[in-house]
Amino acid sequence: MTGTTGSAGAAGAPGSSGTAGTASAVPAVRVPKRRGTELALIVLAVLFSVYGYCDVGLAKNGSVPPGAAGYGAGLGVLALLAHFAVRFRAPYADPLLLPIAVLLNGLGLVLIYRLDLETEGSEAAPTQLVWSTLGVGLFILFVVFLRDHRVLQRYAYLSVVSALILMILPIFFPAVNGARIWIQIGSFSIQPGEFAKILLAIFFASYLAANRNALRYTGKKVWRFQFPTMRVFAPILVIWLLSVGVLVLETDLGTSLLFFGLFIVMLYVATGRGSWIAIGLVLAAVGAVLVGSFEPHVHSRVEDWLNPFASIDAGQGASQLAQSLFAFAWGGMLGTGLGMGHSILIGFAAKSDFILATAGEELGLVGLTAIFLLYALLVERGYRAGLALRDPFGRLLAIGLASIVALQVFVIAGGVMGLIPLTGMAMPFLAQGGSSLVTNWIIIAILVRISDSARGALLTEDAMEAAK
Repeated sequence: MTGTTGSAGAAGAPGSSGTAGTASAVPAVRVPKRRGTELALIVLAVLFSVYGYCDVGLAKNGSVPPGAAGYGAGLGVLALLAHFAVRFRAPYADPLLLPIAVLLNGLGLVLIYRLDLETEGSEAAPTQLVWSTLGVGLFILFVVFLRDHRVLQRYAYLSVVSALILMILPIFFPAVNGARIWIQIGSFSIQPGEFAKILLAIFFASYLAANRNALRYTGKKVWRFQFPTMRVFAPILVIWLLSVGVLVLETDLGTSLLFFGLFIVMLYVATGRGSWIAIGLVLAAVGAVLVGSFEPHVHSRVEDWLNPFASIDAGQGASQLAQSLFAFAWGGMLGTGLGMGHSILIGFAAKSDFILATAGEELGLVGLTAIFLLYALLVERGYRAGLALRDPFGRLLAIGLASIVALQVFVIAGGVMGLIPLTGMAMPFLAQGGSSLVTNWIIIAILVRISDSARGALLTEDAMEAAK
């Protein structure tokens, strides 16, 4: 016993007991925060964006755009303010989340500015920069004042009520391009469903975290599938059905598909049962066939997807989807170069639903692959942060928010490339649309806060182990 005590004392600091030595040794272990890495990546992201802005001006007018300095300064100041908020309030946060968001946001501004030059009187890029400012401002507020992501769990039912109200409101406003998803007052418009997706993710994460054991181990088993009891499963099923039902009434099938996918993914993560994926795919297929057969707006999109060149054969010119496919084909491997494409022929949705076609035409397959890799890395870092947490709510929330981004990219990219019918959603950070841009910045802010908690806990544990 004496020898053991002596060994413990020797392992600690000299002249102290083993416990005291361990405690005094903990601060001596250097814990990397990676804020310098983040800053360097942000600088590169801003420089790439400014280079793209200048390249568009040189290609179109033979000179650097007069607003290049202001654009670079504006984007740079926003990025630095966001970085300093992370540096001082979330020092252990993942160093890749913010730079990826800055780069995608900057590239989106470049593409919108490039399309503005083809649209007389259009100033969508300055408006998008204003929305970017609001989005980064909310990012900073969330990082500074949301000290613990677990606080959001207290507002689960307030979140779901707010989400349902936000989704119902557009029903009382006129339809825009066949869908009732906008609240429009004068020249100001907002898409409430974009904010509802975050609120529903918070509710799903809270409810599933509290009832995950009941969902996993109770209920009846039918063949290879085990179903939870309706007492536990009914509340979340009712909320999901209400949200999707409202969106179907608004003919916003893209967001309906997003919410359905979010629901299934989070249910699978909470229970660990792969049967939910199979059930979800079957239900999605049945719902798609029914809605695509009987809803005229959706049916027309399905018909266009099945035969995108029918309008050309009929002598009516190329449809939006056909023009998008032509843009991707014309881009080839390396693209035509920024400012040298013709994706504006797509029409009014070139800056929103089809902005990925501009990227594909002018940046080529190489540039498009780089964009998809950025999204994949963003989603992967969100999953990594969630899986590193020990609290079920934080894990489910991080995976849910990252899945929102992944599902959006899949649905939009699949639509404009002709893999699935068009759904009318905004590409995260790239497309024109203030509501989408702001909500995606909020998603990044929450993921930053979650990754700070996860990475800080892991690094602290490593420091304690190294100090023993």
